[in-house]
Amino acid sequence: MALCSKAFTCSRSSIAFTKSVVRPAAVIRFQRARMSVSAKQVVSTEEAPAALGPYSQAIKAGNTLYVSGQIGIVPGTKDFASDGVEGQTEQVMKNMGAILKAAGADYSSVVKTTILLADMADFATVNGIYGRFFPENPPARATFAVKTLPLNAKVEIECIATL
Repeated sequence: MALCSKAFTCSRSSIAFTKSVVRPAAVIRFQRARMSVSAKQVVSTEEAPAALGPYSQAIKAGNTLYVSGQIGIVPGTKDFASDGVEGQTEQVMKNMGAILKAAGADYSSVVKTTILLADMADFATVNGIYGRFFPENPPARATFAVKTLPLNAKVEIECIATL
């Protein structure tokens, strides 16, 4: 097994050698430009609420999907599904599911979530609803209580999934 530094100096056992790679700057710039165009794709669906600001519902980058934080708004409206955390959490998960589906994924593809709560006292309630969507092999997760969420939502959840 070879161990290499950024300078491309590699060593195997006690034998050391240097490997040079020379590429014209124009080729490197072209490859980076081509990678950035094809490596990032916006995912959007009318089955989930439109973004509330200058961001996308989700981004595909290679085989990874990054779903922006979802709050419990009913698609096509600016209204919450409910005033309570239960109804909002259900709607958050439906919104997330619609975006996952639009990208060709589903809940089983999710590898990481982040939950933001307006009140940590809602943790058990949100956890119970959330758990129904991940009955087997649930994703890694972090949960935080925050001062305020957009539109005074009770819960927001974002996720990362594999494609």
